[in-house]
Amino acid sequence: MQSSVFPAVHRAFARRVAPAEALAGDAAQVARACYEMSQRFHRGGKLIVFGNGGPATDAQHIVVEFVHPVIVGKRALPALSLTNDAATLTGIARAEGFDEVFAAQLRLLATPQDIAIGLSVDGRCVNVRRGLETARRLGLLTVALVGGDGGDIACDATADHLVVARSADPCIVKEVHVTVYHLLWELVHVFLEQPGLLEPEEAR
Repeated sequence: MQSSVFPAVHRAFARRVAPAEALAGDAAQVARACYEMSQRFHRGGKLIVFGNGGPATDAQHIVVEFVHPVIVGKRALPALSLTNDAATLTGIARAEGFDEVFAAQLRLLATPQDIAIGLSVDGRCVNVRRGLETARRLGLLTVALVGGDGGDIACDATADHLVVARSADPCIVKEVHVTVYHLLWELVHVFLEQPGLLEPEEAR
């Protein structure tokens, strides 16, 4: 008698095919984001990451990848997550409202050469959008990892670089985002190993 597990596994994989193929179609976009991120790191910038709920843990994971590289010989890169400090988050939420918890921190901690990555499971997190808008006004390079149809973040072209995990399932969105940010980390290091590519044209 055939196990009922196999049809369920097949359906689970089938739901992931289209989002994975869509990500493959975004390869050039991901590569451009990596190149511009590596330029910012090359000039002394740092990475600042933020998100709500599940993406809050992704923000922390991204920072660990950049600060503590697992490949021997890769340099540690400066990065911080705005979701780590509960006292700061709740203090800002009480004083200014939850929509401002990331924007307020960016105004305090960011410099124009930095990079901001905002994560949202559906592109409709107001505080993530406000964070990205603030970062862009401050001169940061902005990258948005969102799910669904991209929501308001995609509609408003809030970020310099947008990667959409095309699924309404938050578990699949997280899986695609995990793949994307590992690509970001790995390709940033590929570019950093070629510093001549990162200088402005007039400097070469």
